[in-house]
Amino acid sequence: MNSRRFLSVFLLLALLVSLFATPTAAAVDDPNIQAKAALLVDQDTGTILYAKNEHDHLYPASLTKIMTCLLVLEAVDSGKLSLDQEVTAPTVAFNDLDEDGSTAGIKAGEILTVKNLLYCMMVVSANEACSILAVTVAGSVSDFVDQMNAKAEELGCKDTHFANPIGLQDADHYTSAWDLYLITKEAMTHKEFMTICDTADIIIPATNLSAQRHLYTTNYLLSAFRALGYIDKDAHGVKTGSTSDAGHCLVSTASRNGLNVISVVLGAQKVSLAGGKTQVQSFSETSRLFDWAFETFASQTVLTPNDMLQSVPVTLSREASSVALHTSNDVVALMPKDIKPEDLQRTITLKQDSVKAPVTAGEVLGSVKLSYNGTVYATADLVALNDVSASKLLTMWDNVKLFFSKTIVKAACALLALLLVALVIWKLTVGRRRYRYGQSVRHSGQHYRGRRR
Repeated sequence: MNSRRFLSVFLLLALLVSLFATPTAAAVDDPNIQAKAALLVDQDTGTILYAKNEHDHLYPASLTKIMTCLLVLEAVDSGKLSLDQEVTAPTVAFNDLDEDGSTAGIKAGEILTVKNLLYCMMVVSANEACSILAVTVAGSVSDFVDQMNAKAEELGCKDTHFANPIGLQDADHYTSAWDLYLITKEAMTHKEFMTICDTADIIIPATNLSAQRHLYTTNYLLSAFRALGYIDKDAHGVKTGSTSDAGHCLVSTASRNGLNVISVVLGAQKVSLAGGKTQVQSFSETSRLFDWAFETFASQTVLTPNDMLQSVPVTLSREASSVALHTSNDVVALMPKDIKPEDLQRTITLKQDSVKAPVTAGEVLGSVKLSYNGTVYATADLVALNDVSASKLLTMWDNVKLFFSKTIVKAACALLALLLVALVIWKLTVGRRRYRYGQSVRHSGQHYRGRRR
């Protein structure tokens, strides 16, 4: 007995240990990004790979200039401005600027092209270049700010309000990591945007009031000119920002092995390290977020057109009683690497429980959703595999039934039936009495011989 009990207990413990030792699929480690808010989104599919407080209202500092750049590039694309157009810096553009703010040393009355002003604004974060462009586009800074807020609303930004085009501290000037992603994604549709934002250094030619300027980016991921130890070969652009209230902020993109991502880090800190060194965590945490994504996620083909997923009954055909459904192309999903295509749950939704012939190959008849533990990784249309012809006789009979199923036809038939019933009743009542009366009159008329004289 004791040996049997021991064996039972041993087997139970072995089973429990095996359960706990079995690795769980898709156990994605949390990178625990050290910032007030952070967001990482796949650029190609819009899949959110990481999110932390992504809708919190936070100060953006000079990340504001992404929106400013977007509106300037829209003005260029619409023909209102050109990149080579020369602009004379108006005195009004220098009002209300912070004396300690970022600058390219541009002076009132100095003449620069729109393109060079954009480089000054996005590479060294020059506040005065920002205001000059705002006045050039809208006529005044306040009107430009109105355009910024209108554009934010158009893009679906629900947690954003701008008070200036620069990012100066203001209680009414805020945004969120998610909204900055939306703004950046839109700005990236303009071909000049990433060219400007991804510039590590550039020489601005001499102007009427300045010798040539050699500008070096404030983005440590792109250049070691300002600080060592941050270069990230996968990173591209986009914009830095920092104030005492906003903390250290960075919007960046990165690409590796076919995976393209956009990151937003807000409210990071500058921390002290051993040996008296310091670390600006907007850069270090962004790089860590990139590495985590590239090590954790990969694009996988989860369905092919050879996968027959469902059959749908077909009516009005003598050729086939059903048609098979599949995807028209390979379905690729960005997923954690430890999830396999066979692990995904397939949820199929049909447009109709059955379909009437004729059916055309490639006709969309439903959709499929692929998910794991409640997270949807891909959706795709399901289309008919082949043509199915219709029977003329069955189609004609179906059209007849369809015609008589219409409400107006049913109403007309009902009215006709009522009229027939009324006619029958009339015939059986009023009509019969008239018939009898006529018969009686004719019968009495046969015996009348007239008056004798």
